[in-house]
Amino acid sequence: MVTKTSIEFDPYTERKAFDETKEGVKGLVDAKIAEVPRIFHVPQASLTEKKPSVSVSDLEIPIIDFASVHVDTASREAVVEKVKYAAEKWGFFQVINHGAPLNVLEEIQDGVRRFHEEDPEVKKQYFTRDNANKKFVYNSNFDLYSSSPSVNWRDTFTCYLAPDPPSPEELPVTCRDAVFEYSKHVMSLGGLLCELFSEALGLESEILKSKGCLKGLSMLCHYYPPCPQPDLTLGVSKHSDNSFLTVLLQDNIGGLQILHQDSWVDVAPLPGALVINIGDFLQLITNDKFVSANHRVPANREGPRVSIASFFSSSALPNSTLYGPMKELVSEENPPKYKDITIKEYTEGYFEKGLDGTSYLSNIRI
Repeated sequence: MVTKTSIEFDPYTERKAFDETKEGVKGLVDAKIAEVPRIFHVPQASLTEKKPSVSVSDLEIPIIDFASVHVDTASREAVVEKVKYAAEKWGFFQVINHGAPLNVLEEIQDGVRRFHEEDPEVKKQYFTRDNANKKFVYNSNFDLYSSSPSVNWRDTFTCYLAPDPPSPEELPVTCRDAVFEYSKHVMSLGGLLCELFSEALGLESEILKSKGCLKGLSMLCHYYPPCPQPDLTLGVSKHSDNSFLTVLLQDNIGGLQILHQDSWVDVAPLPGALVINIGDFLQLITNDKFVSANHRVPANREGPRVSIASFFSSSALPNSTLYGPMKELVSEENPPKYKDITIKEYTEGYFEKGLDGTSYLSNIRI
C-alpha cells in the first residue's frame, strides 16, 4: 500500500530535480529560500548523535612547525616524533611553516570563491556527473545518487592534477593560475609528509613514495553557502577520506570538526596553516598504526565558507596494485588486520556507500 507521505516525498526525484538545475546549493541560496529542502535534512538519529563539541581549551589538534625539518638530524627527529604522535593518536594535525607562501593560499581561496560566484551559465559549462575523461568537474554532492541518507549543504569543483595535469585551457580562467600555483606547493609538501610518515613508522624515508602514495593528486574545492536552518543539515556528513593523505586549506570561518575520544573537536582556523589528515589507504597499509579519523563540517548561518582539500590518491587511475598491510609492519605478534584490495575496488565501494558515517575499511577487515 502506498501511503500519502511516500507520494509526497520521493528522495530520488527531488535529488534529480535539484541536480538538473545545475546551480547547486548556491542556486537555492540565490533564490532566497527560507527553508532547507527535505533532501538536505539529516536523519534525526544523527542529529541527536551530535555530541557536544569540545571547546578548544579542552582539546586541540596538534600544531606542528616544519621550520626546522631540514636544519639538522636532531631537529628533524623532533618533528618526526610529533608527526608520529599526531598520526597515531589523532589522524590529524595542523602544520605551519610548510613552504606555501601566504599569498598563494589567499589566491587559491579567492579563485575558488570567484568560480563558485561566477554567473550560473558559465558554471554550467563545467557541470557533469561523468568524471571519466574530464580534468575539471563542477557539481554538488559527488554521492548525490548514492545510499547516503541526506544531501550536504555544499558545492564543489574537482580538478585532477597528477599524474597527468590538465592543459590551462581545461580550467576556468577565474581560478586557473591559482590552482596550478597552489598545486605545486601541495605536491612538494606531500613529498615531505610521505618522508616524515615513513620515518615515523621506523622505515626508510622513501618507502611510502615507492608504494605510489604520491602518484595521483586531485583537488576538491568546496563552497558552503550560508544556511538558513543550519540545525537541519550538515555541510559535510561524518566520513573518513578515500586517500593516502589529505592536505586541507580552510578559510577564516572554519567549521571542520574531528571525532576524537568520542567528542567532536573544532579545528580552529590558524592563519597560514594547512590541516593534514591520514586517509583510509594509509590506515590500511600501516595496519592501523596510523588512524584515518572521521570528520565533518556543520552547516552555518555564516558564509560563504571556502575550503580546498587536496587528496593524494590514485583512485582515478587504472592501477592493478593490491594494497594491504605493509610486510615491514606485520609479524606474528601483529598479523595483518586487512585483506588486500585494489584502490579502484576500494573507491567504487566508498562511492557507492556515500558519506553515511561508516568507514569502508570495515568491509575489508579480517
